[in-house]
Amino acid sequence: MLAELPVSRRFSPPIVMKTILIIEDEPHTRENLATILQMEGYHAVTAANGRLGLAEAQRERPDLVLCDVSMPELDGRGVLTALRSDSLTADLPFIFLTAKGDRSDQREGMNLGADDYLAKPATATELLGAIAARLERQEIHAANGRSTAKIFSPDFNAIGVLERLGLTPREAEVAAWVAQGKSNYEIAMILGATESTIKKHLQNAFLKLGIENRNALTVRVLEVLPSL
Repeated sequence: MLAELPVSRRFSPPIVMKTILIIEDEPHTRENLATILQMEGYHAVTAANGRLGLAEAQRERPDLVLCDVSMPELDGRGVLTALRSDSLTADLPFIFLTAKGDRSDQREGMNLGADDYLAKPATATELLGAIAARLERQEIHAANGRSTAKIFSPDFNAIGVLERLGLTPREAEVAAWVAQGKSNYEIAMILGATESTIKKHLQNAFLKLGIENRNALTVRVLEVLPSL
């Protein structure tokens, strides 16, 4: 279940109605998600398990997928793997929504190619913010003629390489998320920290690596950290 329903519109509705595919086996959560998205001007399509979700993705060609991890017949990881292996859906923005919120689950989801990972209970504000950010990023890359499937996807199991450059484990993890395109707010949500803490880790990383900004940090990470 989500922690709240929006009492007023916090985000501007999309100019062109976007289709969001919700793959969630728990009926109340599925209906709640659909209601929130419809109230915000999205077209919500739902599926009760991963197998049905894949069929809906092929039929509806949604603009984004919001998917639970633990489901019968085909789990969220299987759904994501299938979507990323199909050229027609490889670029599709994908957000995991699950009760499993530990960092190992988050890393696994991101390493499979997920764009975001929201742990239940997520608030409506967190949900809508994540969706808006992913859709905006998709539009920017489309406008620039870039495939989101080609965006750097770091292997978080190999961030020890960054630690050998003098970063602490947390600084290395933050640096890898920056290279993946995450904002301070998004990294804070993923790691369960405050934005000010994330900013401090970044400042430390800049100082240790002798660089001045996020772009330079991304270049440095790209040089040393393997991608998937």
